[in-house]
Amino acid sequence: MNDNKEPFDRLRDIIAVLRAPGGCSWDRKQTHKSLLPYLIEESYEVVEAVENEDYEELREELGDLLCQIVFHCRIAEEAGKFNINDSIEDISRKLINRHPHVFGEKKELKPLEVRDQWEKIKIESGEKESVISGIPRSAPALIKAFRFGEKAGGVGFDWRDPAEVMLKVKEEIGEIEAEIASGDRAHLEEEIGDLLFVTASLARKMEINPEQALNKTLAKFTRRFEHIELKVKESGRKFGDFTLDELESFWQEAKD
Repeated sequence: MNDNKEPFDRLRDIIAVLRAPGGCSWDRKQTHKSLLPYLIEESYEVVEAVENEDYEELREELGDLLCQIVFHCRIAEEAGKFNINDSIEDISRKLINRHPHVFGEKKELKPLEVRDQWEKIKIESGEKESVISGIPRSAPALIKAFRFGEKAGGVGFDWRDPAEVMLKVKEEIGEIEAEIASGDRAHLEEEIGDLLFVTASLARKMEINPEQALNKTLAKFTRRFEHIELKVKESGRKFGDFTLDELESFWQEAKD
């Protein structure tokens, strides 16, 4: 193994050796599909490192994610489909084409204007047949809700401001209350879905990522509920021995 190569080329060589006859039996066995759980796991670990603002962890996790990308490209190269340079060329060309205000006629655009321009270029170039295509079906629903709204907004189909979205939030809550009263569970499910979608849109209009916001709330809930569990354990009693008010008092303690 040539240690004098550039780090990226050395990584490519390492993956090639692992995949070659006489390499690693596990690595040689892998396919695009078998690697998917690892690709997803590494992506989430990158997200966690960013949220923790831990640069040492982020450095390591980005390397792990890059390894997965190189691995997939190596498998494709072995099958005669493409190699990693093809992928790099594709994204380089895409970045240039979608930033005409930088690589073409110079123009100052605000971040939201750049986002909207990106979506319009994809449609006008014929790359995408639908404005809302390109979002993975397997993505978490909250992320899809955010991205659907973002893509539709990019071509002008959007609320004008957060105040308009708030009116829609209140409208959806009223419709949920009506369906609870009616006992129609099918329509209740639909209205709850509408509320979640419009809440994601409110977050988008306020430039907040709803997935990250929810994850922060879940982390907060975890910390506070673990405090309740600790207090119950210290008491020598069981959860069922406490009233809701007593458990609520432990919850309030955790907030202090």
